Amino acid sequence: MLVSVLAVAAAVGVVAAAAFLFRKLDHGTDDVLPNGPAAGHAGSMLSSLFLLVFAIAVVVPWTTADSARQNTYTESRAAVETYWAAAGLPSPVGAQVQQQLRDYVQYVVQKEWPLMADGRLSLEGASRLDALRTQVAGLIVTGDDARAAKSATLDELKEVSAARRQRGADAQARPPAGVLPLTILTGSIVILYPFLAGARPRGKTLVPLFIMAGLLGFGIYLTWQISHVFSSGLSVGPEAFRSALDEFQRIPWSG
Repeated sequence: MLVSVLAVAAAVGVVAAAAFLFRKLDHGTDDVLPNGPAAGHAGSMLSSLFLLVFAIAVVVPWTTADSARQNTYTESRAAVETYWAAAGLPSPVGAQVQQQLRDYVQYVVQKEWPLMADGRLSLEGASRLDALRTQVAGLIVTGDDARAAKSATLDELKEVSAARRQRGADAQARPPAGVLPLTILTGSIVILYPFLAGARPRGKTLVPLFIMAGLLGFGIYLTWQISHVFSSGLSVGPEAFRSALDEFQRIPWSG
């Protein structure tokens, strides 16, 4: 934080020193018009800065949300494949594994998903999955088909666990600190810039300013909405896991 303050102070100091020296040396001409070179240069640079910050504020959260959504489908597909593999386990263990897997997915949808709005996963969800992996790993089977089913079930459970860990990381993901406040600050300056430059828009000239202010405000609102992967109006939902529960109904029951 101190470095940022010093950087801002140094940049402002450079401008102040340049203005003082050029006035002392009597170099150049006075520029006091709202549409003069100084105002035009500052306006274009401020607009460019706002667009840069706004692009970061949109692209980074949008990419994070898209990756998080894809990961939920990766985890749900792994759960479905685990369910299929468990169907080849000997009875009654296969049916037990399928039931526990169904219970785990239901728990994620009903109990765990609301917790991710706070950036965390539940310990119970992890315990359920670990217990399931331990049960399958300790299963003693005979015959090539049963051994293949056990190996496939463990492999898919590992995929579920890996995707779960990634889901936990996605729940904690946030945009770079300061991006949203900087977007609001630069957007406000861009809106108020004509007045800060000394112009006094009146009548019809205010119409485009009002339109620009409204669009900028709506854009900033959207950047705030997409900055929370699991807790905003554009958040990632548990649709992938609900689809997995529907898929379970069409998979043969072990036994």
